[in-house]
Amino acid sequence: MLVGYMRVSKANGSQTTDPQRDALIQAGVDEEQLYQDRASGKKDDRPGLAACLKSLRDGDTLVVWKLDRLGRSLHHLVNTVHDLTARGAGMKVLTGQGPRLTRPLRPASSSLGSSPRWPSSNGS
Repeated sequence: MLVGYMRVSKANGSQTTDPQRDALIQAGVDEEQLYQDRASGKKDDRPGLAACLKSLRDGDTLVVWKLDRLGRSLHHLVNTVHDLTARGAGMKVLTGQGPRLTRPLRPASSSLGSSPRWPSSNGS
């Protein structure tokens, strides 16, 4: 199942999630599977994101409009992706530079600073 998350930084109504919502729906996310927050990406307290992540099950895919909608902290993004892959969930970023994870990554080596090894298209 596709599960979408959208966020705008300002809660005062000066920003809208409409472009994100439209893109997520066009990508195949059912409106009932959309979660949102109106808060800075730097804030840890984002109930929409917490509910979204909690709803994901093995085989589901989290879909975001842009990677920065999940947060602006690299630490938070890495932890989120780690949690997704550990639970067997994937992730798809609709715009910008971002990987599409369809299954958990496997480490290339155990040395610090090594790059992750992306699954090959032949399933190995």
